[in-house]
Amino acid sequence: MAIEESVIKDEELLDKLASAREALLREIRKAIIGQDDVVEQVLLSLFVGGHSIITGVPGLAKTLLVRTVASVLELSFKRIQFTPDLMPADITGTEIIEEDRATGGRRSEPEIRRFVDGSALRRATGSGTRAIALHGE
Repeated sequence: MAIEESVIKDEELLDKLASAREALLREIRKAIIGQDDVVEQVLLSLFVGGHSIITGVPGLAKTLLVRTVASVLELSFKRIQFTPDLMPADITGTEIIEEDRATGGRRSEPEIRRFVDGSALRRATGSGTRAIALHGE
């Protein structure tokens, strides 16, 4: 009996995932046209908790795709232009310490983004590319 209930719950979860995927695709396709394979791969990467590197010549809507997916999922988005003088803190963010005068306590929060668009990655130094790789873990 418990196995049957488990199977039903799994099927319900799969149905919810499929309907959420279709809703995401509908919203993304309002902005991205003709890039179905790339969109599918990006969503697959998200669903399994992975990372994506989208490469291609200028004008293929890579930034628009990442910005649109972040917007549809109501997640933060940041575009980083990789240059030789890029520092790891430019990627991982810095801690902001703010004193709460009412309680006397402090709060510290790093600036972290879920979606990062790294443009011109080939121009980055080793420390810059390591920072983005380590930040994604």
